[in-house]
This record gives sequence, structure tokens and C-alpha cells, in this order.
Amino acid sequence: MIKKTRAEITKCILHKVANKFNSGHNVFSENLIRFDQESYDLMKSFLLKPFGTLTQSYRFSHHADIRLNELNNYSSQIFADENVFVEFSKNMVNHLYEQSNSAQIKTGDVLVVLIEGIEYNDVLTEAVGVFKIENKVDFFQTYLDDNESFDVVVQKGISTKKIDKGCLILNTSDAEGTIVFSVDNNNYDAQYWIKNFLGVKLADDYNSHTQNYLEMCKEFSEEVIKPEFGKHKQGDFLANTVDYFKEHESVDYNNFKDEMFEEEKHKDLFEEYKKHYETLNDVLIRNNFDVSNVVLKKEKSKLKTEIKLDTNISIKLDVDAPEAASEYLERGYDEEKKMKFYKVYFNEEK
Repeated sequence: MIKKTRAEITKCILHKVANKFNSGHNVFSENLIRFDQESYDLMKSFLLKPFGTLTQSYRFSHHADIRLNELNNYSSQIFADENVFVEFSKNMVNHLYEQSNSAQIKTGDVLVVLIEGIEYNDVLTEAVGVFKIENKVDFFQTYLDDNESFDVVVQKGISTKKIDKGCLILNTSDAEGTIVFSVDNNNYDAQYWIKNFLGVKLADDYNSHTQNYLEMCKEFSEEVIKPEFGKHKQGDFLANTVDYFKEHESVDYNNFKDEMFEEEKHKDLFEEYKKHYETLNDVLIRNNFDVSNVVLKKEKSKLKTEIKLDTNISIKLDVDAPEAASEYLERGYDEEKKMKFYKVYFNEEK
């Protein structure tokens, strides 16, 4: 996690990136943006706010040589000599342009910034930030017309609520490489920003281990449990998974299987899926790792445990209450109506 209390934007430039698939052309600025105090304060908050709560970081990767990773190379050149900032900011935009290989990749404004005073692990460092603004919002601009009357006109501008895509490349590294943080609030193509443009992978730490394991369990519940045993059992499994992570400081794979599944055939099913998931997603699921409570809190909010029925009735299961679905919810079949049913037990309505 980074701290931005003493962070200052020292250089900032704006370019426009087109879509190669549609034969568009990039448009480049030659000069840095000159802020007044009000716009500077707003811009600094807009760009850095999304990174204040991030716990998961990335590292640059490349199949041949890490020095051939474009963003790693360009940012290293800027850290070595700030005078090349404008030139290499254009290179970054050109590299981003080269990744737009489909019509769904959006054009937009690209802000490239140099930031000093970023704090990471109690050490002050600098960072290069790349931010892509893909969506603009309508707003009313008021003005005084020729008749000395006020009027309004609709204009489009950048919303200050959230950044669409952004990354911070820190001028610091660990045993795995340069520290990179990334946000993507318009994740229409999972490969475009993280893999193709940045060329990064999650750091090999307990944050990524926790996320990878929970994501595997989520997919297992969706692809195996739900089709085979129904939404009810899927909710049970997800709730029990969250409960296991809450009750244990570390995860042991064999112990997890023993607590989740009573029958050996179900344990084997989970084992087979784990191998399939690792191969399909090119990820290693650790058998033993410490639990990241921050990641657990974030990931459990993504777990869908609602049972939607074709009779316009929904039953929402609490993922934090693993015993509720098994003790107070029964599933059956009514021979007279020729319909499935759920029976719910409760003491009083809330």
C-alpha cells in the first residue's frame, strides 16, 4: 500500500490515443500542462485517490528479457533523465495504441505524470503514472449571451469521480522487480490493460495467493457445484469458504478440502478442477499461504449467493453465515404442483 500525503506532481502532459483497429491517429502535446492551484489540487486527488487503498501490486514481465518490456524501459529512462519525459510519454501512448486490436477498445485522453514523494514501505520514492480517460460526461456550462441574459449549453468533460484506467510505476523494486500498481474501472477487455499494455503479473505474495485461491473457489462453485448440485449447495460452499478464510490465519490445501467436503469423490473433483484452473489461467494456486484479510474482504463482496427463481422470487444467502443455508433452508419437489420449492425457517421478520 502506498501513501500519498507528501506526493507532488512535477510533470504532467496530455495526449490523445486513437484506435488502430479503426485506422485512427494519435494526437500529441508538445508542452507540459501548467496548472493553477485549484486545478492542480483537483487533478492530484483525481489521479492518486484510487491507489490509496490498493494492497495488491504487480511486477513487470516479459517472455524473453524484462528489459524488453516497453513500460519498464520507458519509465526507467524517465527516472534516469527527466528531460526525456515528453518524448517517452509519447512512446507510452504509441505502445498503448498498438494494443487496440479490436473495435471495442476505446479511444481517449492519456495523462502521463511524474510524481515525487510517493511513500511505499516507509520509503519516499518517485513514480511515473499513466492514466487513460475513456468516458466523458455531459455537463451544463452557463454563459452570458449577447442580450445580457444567462443561458446554458451542454458540453462534455472528464468526471472527477473515478479514473477509468491508471497505473503507478514506482522507482523502487524488490526481489521480483519494479513495483507497479494498477486500476481498471472499465474492464471490458481483461487482457488489454494489464497484460498487453503494462505487461505485468501479480506479485508472488499473500495478497495474490489469497485472491487466486478465492477466485478459483468462485469458479469451481459456478462451473461444478451449481450445475451438479444447484444454487443452494453453491451458496453453502461459498459461505463455508469465506468462513474458513476468516477462521484461519493461513490456508492449508489438504485441511481446506477436509473441511469443505465429506466425501472423497468431491475432494477428487476439487483436486481435478484445481489442476484444470491452473492450466487454463496460467496461474499457480499455492497449497499453503497466509490469508490476506484485506483481499478477503474485497473478494467476498464479489461472491454471488442469491438464488433467483423463475417465479420472480429471489432468496439472498448471507456469505458470512455458512450455517444459515444448511440449517434453515430446504429444497424439495411438490408432486401435486409438479414444481420445485424452497422451505425457509425463521423466528420473525426483520
